[in-house]
Amino acid sequence: MGSIGIFGGTFDPIHYGHLRTALELKQRLSLAEVRFIPCAEPPHRKEAPVAGASRVEMVRAAIAGEPGFAVDEREFNREGPSYTVDTLRSIREENPDAPLCLLMGMDAFLGLTRWHNWNELFTLAHIIVAHRPGWRASAAGALGEVLHDRNTREIAELHSSLCGRIYVTPVTQLEISATDLRDGIGAGIDPKYLVPESVRKMLLESEIYARQG
Repeated sequence: MGSIGIFGGTFDPIHYGHLRTALELKQRLSLAEVRFIPCAEPPHRKEAPVAGASRVEMVRAAIAGEPGFAVDEREFNREGPSYTVDTLRSIREENPDAPLCLLMGMDAFLGLTRWHNWNELFTLAHIIVAHRPGWRASAAGALGEVLHDRNTREIAELHSSLCGRIYVTPVTQLEISATDLRDGIGAGIDPKYLVPESVRKMLLESEIYARQG
Protein backbone atom coordinates (compact mmCIF):
# COMPACT_ATOMS: atom_id res chain seq x y z
CA MET A 1 0.00 0.00 0.00
CA GLY A 2 1.18 3.53 -0.72
CA SER A 3 1.44 6.43 1.71
CA ILE A 4 -1.82 7.62 3.26
CA GLY A 5 -2.58 11.28 3.90
CA ILE A 6 -4.60 12.04 7.05
CA PHE A 7 -6.44 15.36 6.91
CA GLY A 8 -8.44 16.12 10.03
CA GLY A 9 -10.54 19.13 10.93
CA THR A 10 -13.98 20.24 11.99
CA PHE A 11 -14.82 21.10 8.36
CA ASP A 12 -17.49 23.46 9.66
CA PRO A 13 -18.01 23.90 6.74
CA ILE A 14 -15.50 22.38 4.33
CA HIS A 15 -14.36 24.91 1.72
CA TYR A 16 -12.00 25.34 -1.21
CA GLY A 17 -9.09 26.21 1.08
CA HIS A 18 -9.24 22.71 2.56
CA LEU A 19 -9.72 21.04 -0.80
CA ARG A 20 -6.93 22.85 -2.61
CA THR A 21 -4.42 22.12 0.15
CA ALA A 22 -5.35 18.44 0.18
CA LEU A 23 -5.08 18.16 -3.59
CA GLU A 24 -1.69 19.88 -3.82
CA LEU A 25 -0.23 17.75 -1.04
CA LYS A 26 -1.60 14.55 -2.51
CA GLN A 27 -0.05 15.32 -5.88
CA ARG A 28 3.23 16.76 -4.61
CA LEU A 29 3.88 13.89 -2.19
CA SER A 30 2.45 11.17 -4.45
CA LEU A 31 0.08 10.00 -1.72
CA ALA A 32 -2.02 6.95 -2.51
CA GLU A 33 -5.02 8.61 -0.88
CA VAL A 34 -6.09 11.44 1.41
CA ARG A 35 -8.58 10.65 4.13
CA PHE A 36 -10.71 13.55 5.33
CA ILE A 37 -11.50 12.91 8.99
CA PRO A 38 -14.19 15.23 10.40
CA CYS A 39 -13.58 15.88 14.09
CA ALA A 40 -16.44 14.67 16.29
CA GLU A 41 -15.59 16.49 19.53
CA PRO A 42 -12.86 19.15 19.12
CA PRO A 43 -10.75 19.22 22.30
CA HIS A 44 -9.69 22.87 22.03
CA ARG A 45 -12.73 24.53 20.49
CA LYS A 46 -15.10 26.37 22.80
CA GLU A 47 -17.94 26.66 20.29
CA ALA A 48 -19.54 23.33 19.41
CA PRO A 49 -19.57 22.60 15.66
CA VAL A 50 -22.79 21.82 13.82
CA ALA A 51 -24.07 18.27 13.96
CA GLY A 52 -21.52 15.71 12.82
CA ALA A 53 -23.87 14.12 10.30
CA SER A 54 -24.20 17.44 8.48
CA ARG A 55 -20.45 18.02 8.38
CA VAL A 56 -19.76 14.48 7.18
CA GLU A 57 -22.30 14.83 4.40
CA MET A 58 -20.78 18.15 3.33
CA VAL A 59 -17.32 16.57 3.14
CA ARG A 60 -18.73 13.63 1.23
CA ALA A 61 -20.41 15.97 -1.26
CA ALA A 62 -17.29 18.14 -1.60
CA ILE A 63 -14.94 15.29 -2.53
CA ALA A 64 -17.35 13.22 -4.61
CA GLY A 65 -15.69 12.11 -7.83
CA GLU A 66 -12.15 13.12 -6.81
CA PRO A 67 -9.86 10.09 -7.18
CA GLY A 68 -7.96 9.22 -4.02
CA PHE A 69 -10.11 11.35 -1.69
CA ALA A 70 -12.14 9.54 0.98
CA VAL A 71 -14.18 10.32 4.10
CA ASP A 72 -13.30 8.56 7.34
CA GLU A 73 -15.91 8.76 10.12
CA ARG A 74 -13.99 6.92 12.83
CA GLU A 75 -13.95 9.82 15.29
CA PHE A 76 -17.74 9.54 15.56
CA ASN A 77 -17.43 5.90 16.57
CA ARG A 78 -15.72 6.55 19.91
CA GLU A 79 -16.59 8.61 22.96
CA GLY A 80 -14.72 11.53 24.43
CA PRO A 81 -12.56 14.25 22.87
CA SER A 82 -11.34 13.56 19.33
CA TYR A 83 -7.62 13.44 19.97
CA THR A 84 -5.53 13.06 16.83
CA VAL A 85 -3.17 10.63 18.51
CA ASP A 86 -6.06 8.22 19.14
CA THR A 87 -7.14 8.49 15.51
CA LEU A 88 -3.63 7.78 14.28
CA ARG A 89 -3.31 4.78 16.60
CA SER A 90 -6.48 3.36 15.11
CA ILE A 91 -5.37 3.92 11.52
CA ARG A 92 -1.92 2.49 12.26
CA GLU A 93 -3.46 -0.70 13.65
CA GLU A 94 -5.36 -1.14 10.39
CA ASN A 95 -2.39 -0.22 8.20
CA PRO A 96 0.77 -1.51 9.90
CA ASP A 97 2.90 -1.35 6.76
CA ALA A 98 1.76 1.95 5.20
CA PRO A 99 3.50 5.29 5.78
CA LEU A 100 1.03 7.73 7.32
CA CYS A 101 1.27 11.48 6.63
CA LEU A 102 -0.61 13.81 8.97
CA LEU A 103 -1.45 16.94 6.98
CA MET A 104 -1.76 20.28 8.77
CA GLY A 105 -1.31 24.00 8.30
CA MET A 106 1.45 26.08 9.85
CA ASP A 107 -0.95 27.53 12.43
CA ALA A 108 -1.73 24.04 13.72
CA PHE A 109 1.93 23.05 13.68
CA LEU A 110 2.95 26.08 15.75
CA GLY A 111 0.55 24.88 18.45
CA LEU A 112 1.60 21.23 18.24
CA THR A 113 3.21 21.07 21.69
CA ARG A 114 -0.22 21.77 23.23
CA TRP A 115 -1.74 18.69 21.58
CA HIS A 116 -2.60 15.64 23.64
CA ASN A 117 0.43 13.28 23.78
CA TRP A 118 2.00 15.26 20.96
CA ASN A 119 5.34 13.43 21.01
CA GLU A 120 3.62 10.15 20.27
CA LEU A 121 2.42 11.53 16.93
CA PHE A 122 5.90 10.96 15.51
CA THR A 123 5.77 7.27 16.38
CA LEU A 124 2.65 6.92 14.28
CA ALA A 125 2.98 9.27 11.30
CA HIS A 126 5.05 11.81 9.43
CA ILE A 127 3.86 15.39 9.84
CA ILE A 128 3.36 17.42 6.68
CA VAL A 129 3.14 21.17 7.23
CA ALA A 130 1.52 23.30 4.54
CA HIS A 131 2.35 26.99 4.71
CA ARG A 132 2.40 30.16 2.71
CA PRO A 133 5.75 31.27 1.24
CA GLY A 134 7.80 33.30 3.70
CA TRP A 135 6.47 31.67 6.86
CA ARG A 136 8.91 29.90 9.14
CA ALA A 137 8.53 28.04 12.41
CA SER A 138 10.61 29.21 15.36
CA ALA A 139 13.90 27.40 15.93
CA ALA A 140 13.54 27.84 19.71
CA GLY A 141 11.80 25.69 22.29
CA ALA A 142 10.51 22.13 22.12
CA LEU A 143 8.99 22.62 18.68
CA GLY A 144 12.23 24.04 17.32
CA GLU A 145 14.15 21.08 18.68
CA VAL A 146 11.84 18.49 17.16
CA LEU A 147 11.85 20.33 13.85
CA HIS A 148 15.65 20.34 13.85
CA ASP A 149 15.81 16.63 14.65
CA ARG A 150 13.06 15.40 12.35
CA ASN A 151 12.93 17.81 9.41
CA THR A 152 13.49 16.39 5.93
CA ARG A 153 13.51 17.87 2.46
CA GLU A 154 13.38 14.49 0.77
CA ILE A 155 9.92 13.27 -0.25
CA ALA A 156 11.38 9.79 -0.71
CA GLU A 157 11.87 9.56 3.07
CA LEU A 158 8.13 9.87 3.54
CA HIS A 159 7.65 6.70 1.53
CA SER A 160 10.64 4.68 2.71
CA SER A 161 9.80 4.99 6.42
CA LEU A 162 6.50 4.63 8.24
CA CYS A 163 6.65 7.70 10.47
CA GLY A 164 8.80 10.20 12.33
CA ARG A 165 9.71 12.91 9.82
CA ILE A 166 8.53 16.51 9.36
CA TYR A 167 8.17 17.87 5.84
CA VAL A 168 7.36 21.57 5.37
CA THR A 169 6.16 22.78 2.00
CA PRO A 170 4.40 25.86 0.62
CA VAL A 171 0.95 25.45 -0.91
CA THR A 172 -1.47 27.82 -2.57
CA GLN A 173 -3.15 29.66 0.27
CA LEU A 174 -6.79 30.50 -0.28
CA GLU A 175 -7.68 32.90 2.51
CA ILE A 176 -11.06 31.41 3.36
CA SER A 177 -12.16 31.39 6.98
CA ALA A 178 -14.75 28.86 8.11
CA THR A 179 -15.75 31.25 10.88
CA ASP A 180 -16.32 34.07 8.39
CA LEU A 181 -18.22 31.65 6.16
CA ARG A 182 -20.58 30.70 8.98
CA ASP A 183 -21.11 34.33 9.93
CA GLY A 184 -21.67 35.35 6.34
CA ILE A 185 -24.14 32.57 5.64
CA GLY A 186 -25.97 33.48 8.84
CA ALA A 187 -26.21 37.06 7.58
CA GLY A 188 -27.64 35.91 4.25
CA ILE A 189 -24.44 36.13 2.16
CA ASP A 190 -24.21 33.55 -0.61
CA PRO A 191 -21.10 31.30 -0.19
CA LYS A 192 -20.84 30.81 -3.95
CA TYR A 193 -17.24 30.37 -5.20
CA LEU A 194 -16.02 29.75 -1.62
CA VAL A 195 -17.34 26.20 -1.37
CA PRO A 196 -18.15 23.54 -3.99
CA GLU A 197 -21.56 23.98 -5.56
CA SER A 198 -22.77 20.73 -4.00
CA VAL A 199 -21.89 22.06 -0.54
CA ARG A 200 -23.40 25.46 -1.32
CA LYS A 201 -26.75 23.85 -2.14
CA MET A 202 -26.69 21.88 1.10
CA LEU A 203 -25.89 25.00 3.11
CA LEU A 204 -28.64 27.08 1.53
CA GLU A 205 -31.27 24.35 1.67
CA SER A 206 -30.55 23.18 5.22
CA GLU A 207 -30.03 26.65 6.73
CA ILE A 208 -27.76 25.03 9.34
CA TYR A 209 -25.91 28.30 9.90
CA ALA A 210 -29.01 30.49 9.90
CA ARG A 211 -29.10 32.97 12.76
CA GLN A 212 -31.61 32.22 15.45
CA GLY A 213 -34.11 34.83 16.52
